[in-house]
Amino acid sequence: MSINSKKYALALHTTTPELGLAISNFSGDKRSQIWNLGRELSSLIHQYLIDLIKPQTWQDLEFIAVAKGPGGFTGTRIGVVTARTLGQQLEIPVFAVSTLAAFAWFTHIQNPQLPSIYAVEMPAQRGKVFGGIYKIHADNSEIVALLEDTVFTPEKWQEVLDTWETQYHLIFAKSDLAITVDSILELAYLDYQQEKKPNWSEALPYYGQHPVDV
Repeated sequence: MSINSKKYALALHTTTPELGLAISNFSGDKRSQIWNLGRELSSLIHQYLIDLIKPQTWQDLEFIAVAKGPGGFTGTRIGVVTARTLGQQLEIPVFAVSTLAAFAWFTHIQNPQLPSIYAVEMPAQRGKVFGGIYKIHADNSEIVALLEDTVFTPEKWQEVLDTWETQYHLIFAKSDLAITVDSILELAYLDYQQEKKPNWSEALPYYGQHPVDV
């Protein structure tokens, strides 16, 4: 199922101090932008959203996509809450997409000659790492989590990599991840084309860790 060319989809990426926004009708009209907002993210996100969607209106949106994490606790929460609120008010689907999956997709689109399996590593709090392993189909029609995003000690993650039985390419998601906001949008559209329409209430953040020791 393809989106009506008069309709648009919106993506938000807030899991780092940057804000990434993208909008597209998947028929040639696409724009995206990134701002480094830091602590001002929560107070400025709505104005940047309003400015980005023009000349479209909220009623032109067919669905929303949001980076669900892993990432910074506060930024991730702001993005997911904003997406859920918009989805609820507009009564449209909200797709919550893994930050690691989006980074794997972004890397593959940039470097299609690489193996189709990506092990994605991201720093986590208190000396841990986030890890996930993703496979991208040859025709770029789907991305599949072979290992769901998980928090590891560095030693345990290395053990997973050492014993993985298929060829993979190890990539590191460290900073400037809002650049993958277009990938968030593209992965959501793949699910939309499969007629998936998740309710806003299903969009949940993935923190992986508590923000403080408990």
